[in-house]
Amino acid sequence: MVCGRPWFDACHRALDPDVAIDWRVAEGDRVAAGTVLATLSGHARALVSAERTALNFMQTLTGTATTTAAHVEAVRGARAPLPDPQILDTRKTLPGLRVAQKYAVHAGGGVNHRMGLFDAVMLKENHVRAAGSLTAAIRAARAQQPSLPLIVEVETLDELREALSEGCERVLIDDFDRAARREAVRIAAADPFNGAIPLEVSGGVDLEGLRAIAEDGVDCISIGALTKHVRAIDLSMKLGPPPTR
Repeated sequence: MVCGRPWFDACHRALDPDVAIDWRVAEGDRVAAGTVLATLSGHARALVSAERTALNFMQTLTGTATTTAAHVEAVRGARAPLPDPQILDTRKTLPGLRVAQKYAVHAGGGVNHRMGLFDAVMLKENHVRAAGSLTAAIRAARAQQPSLPLIVEVETLDELREALSEGCERVLIDDFDRAARREAVRIAAADPFNGAIPLEVSGGVDLEGLRAIAEDGVDCISIGALTKHVRAIDLSMKLGPPPTR
């Protein structure tokens, strides 16, 4: 899945504002190996100077988008007639490339989770330990950041019940086995006051087992490997013969 055209273009135009870039494919297109993605015309020195940086962006972002698309496809129809579970990214991005990789996840059909620590509160194991209990952590988070979405990670079914009783925007069930995961879905759906709180799965997720997780009925699946284990797609740029005069 082609991704990264804005970065590719910016690299070349930074060195040659007059470079002509003729894209043969659109952002998000699925293409076969050997496809010519674009042709460029400009100063040879600028082209070869920008080549590696431009290709690094394209290779990494195309790899991220392609991987994301494979995960999105793996859960398609798994909860029918309910909507497909969302495939979420995480903050486990390559240093300096968070915006670019999250852009690529979106291009691949995934959903961006948090950009940083400023746009949602996520309570994890260490926060609960520091606060003394899950309930205390939830109440402290609500008091300090009442306007931000609250995501609560739970490690047991009892903690799930506790989180549902206190209320939040999403519950993250971490490293549950399949039986516990299905019971968590049942408990959340049956909760009389907070039955609409979505459940997110995180931890131990790979492409091979992804559909089984989706079939258990969860709403979201977050996968750090979309961005931190990305395998770059092999791309190259070759100079053609000089124009005849």
